[in-house]
Amino acid sequence: MDMINRYECNGLYARVVEHNGILYFAGRTCGDYEKIEDQTRGILKIIEDTLEAHNSDKRHILRAQIFLKDIARDYQPMNEVWKSWIEPGYEPARVTVQASLAREHSLIEIVVTAVTKEANEE
Repeated sequence: MDMINRYECNGLYARVVEHNGILYFAGRTCGDYEKIEDQTRGILKIIEDTLEAHNSDKRHILRAQIFLKDIARDYQPMNEVWKSWIEPGYEPARVTVQASLAREHSLIEIVVTAVTKEANEE
C-alpha cells in the first residue's frame, strides 16, 4: 500500500495530503484584504509557495475549485487576477461557485489538486 503523507495538520485537517504523487490542498483564504483582487492574489501566492514546498508548481495543478461569497460581483475581477497568474497552456480543470464562507471577511476560497514534478515525469 502506498504511503499517505499529511502536512501542516492542526487537529481538524491537513493543509496538504500527498498520495501517489498527487497533492490535495485544503481550501485557502486570505481575509487580510478587503478587495476580491487582493484576496485572490494573496491566496494564489500562498498556493504557489505551498506547491513549491512540495516540489510542484502552478503548471502541475490538475484541478481548481473556487468558492466566491458573491459570484455576481466578484467573478469577473477574480478571473482577471486568475488569468494573469495561470500560464497559457497550463490551465487546470476548474469550477467556480457561490458559497457561504466560514470566515466573515473572506470573499473567496480556493482549493487545488496538483501533481508533484516527479510523478509527472513517470
